[in-house]
Amino acid sequence: MSATELARRVLDALVAAGVREVVVAPGSRNAPLSFAAFDAAEAGAVRLHTRIDERSAGFLALGLTRQGARAAVVCTSGTAVANLHPAVLEAAHTGAGLVVVTADRPARLRGTDANQTTDQVGVFGRLVVTLDLPDDDLALAPHGPTHLNVQLDDPLLPPDGDRYVPPAAPPRAERGSGLRLDEPLPTLPPGARTVVVAGDDAGPPARQVAQRSGWPLLAEPSSGARTGENALRCYRLLLEGPLAAKVERVVVAGRPTLSRPVQRLLARADVEVYELPWLPGRGGVWQERPYAVVGPGGGLESPDDPAWFEAWRSADRVVGRELDRLLAGEPGLTPLEVAGAVHRALPAEGLLVVGASNPVRDLDLMARPTTVGERRKVVANRGLAGIDGTVSTAIGAALARPWSARTLALLGDVTFLHDANGLVLGPGQPRPDLTIVVVNDDGGSIFATLEQGAPAHADRFEALFGTPHGVDLASLCAATRTPHLRVTSLPELEQALASPNGGIEVVEAVVSRADRRGLDERIRALGSSR
Repeated sequence: MSATELARRVLDALVAAGVREVVVAPGSRNAPLSFAAFDAAEAGAVRLHTRIDERSAGFLALGLTRQGARAAVVCTSGTAVANLHPAVLEAAHTGAGLVVVTADRPARLRGTDANQTTDQVGVFGRLVVTLDLPDDDLALAPHGPTHLNVQLDDPLLPPDGDRYVPPAAPPRAERGSGLRLDEPLPTLPPGARTVVVAGDDAGPPARQVAQRSGWPLLAEPSSGARTGENALRCYRLLLEGPLAAKVERVVVAGRPTLSRPVQRLLARADVEVYELPWLPGRGGVWQERPYAVVGPGGGLESPDDPAWFEAWRSADRVVGRELDRLLAGEPGLTPLEVAGAVHRALPAEGLLVVGASNPVRDLDLMARPTTVGERRKVVANRGLAGIDGTVSTAIGAALARPWSARTLALLGDVTFLHDANGLVLGPGQPRPDLTIVVVNDDGGSIFATLEQGAPAHADRFEALFGTPHGVDLASLCAATRTPHLRVTSLPELEQALASPNGGIEVVEAVVSRADRRGLDERIRALGSSR
């Protein structure tokens, strides 16, 4: 089989599997795949994106896939493949159906020191299904990432005038919602003091169980469950106080990774932990979960003791008011105020992509629960909670959800710099409307709140963890002709958010990290007596 024929067979399989977005990073060995992808885009079977950086390309494809537009990323051989690994790991840990198509030399050249040739089969490890083509049967996994390693021999170009005609695309399949268990699932008896923890991508079932059962709902921003009367804004602070000691049972949904107080709660020997089962297409499909499983209707038929929930709700309101007063008294613009302003600017049917480290944690404290049914979507790469590729993830998510009333991203400065290449889009590339808010404190303030930020390590902190960079973000944005606005106050930020220009733009919110550890300690103290 010629390289052109094999590449077209791969595109046939991608289209048949519902891939509608193809991201190509340029290279010589993947030329047959690139030509086939171009022809498929010309025929309307897929939308084509090109990126010069494989890592950004991978996260662009991941962002597209996370929002339901299944995507494939195509690259050449050698180190290009390794640059996809961060996005592939994130996809594996969130169950995203990303397809990775890597060009390779023919098998006979492996181990011969041929140029750009290494062992690419299984390079992504046991978390990913790898097919070595043409030797293996071509079948894409329905859930989780698939790696197609395609052996392409010379000649790498199609015959002159020979164009690929892709097959007709099948109707787009709806995302599954049925449970992946065959046996009936138990319900829970009333009486135990219970809270519902909704981690990343938990979805509405967490809110429904909490609401029906009358239990407090501790929902992370990207859970898809932070809505309704039972969701609490300041649950993380309340878990530092006496209410947390009274918890006897936890129902978990999604992937809770954000909060140390939540992890301590789940680890307590005196607390029963149950989980709502994962749904098809959601994260964690490769893991063995450690908890007993309860059905999606596994709460109570009627609300539990109302005094239990009322105690949490009352404390949440008090701590929320105290937090707002504390921040209003702080000098200058704080990162938490930035997070609050961004969340307030997100309309119904809007999309917010939030970066790891402090921004998602600040959002966790500042995002007030919203009304059920208004469909605000918050997305975060919480599979491994890395800062890799977040600009590209946001662009991909925005492109996959063009019907969003508005798309925003909230990132720290280090996260933004880590994927500044995501702003490199060539002429003619699809560009979404996306406002990227960068909280710039000139370094890694997340570490100031952790053990290494203690005063005992102050002599080494800046060099090892604070890592000030001094980058002029305006000049960086100018290099890619990305509109940029710098703000230093909350009114300036609110005005900037109220007046988007369209296209991709960056709003730089300048804050200080001089007292980030002290601010964190003052905030945590608010919940210790509630």
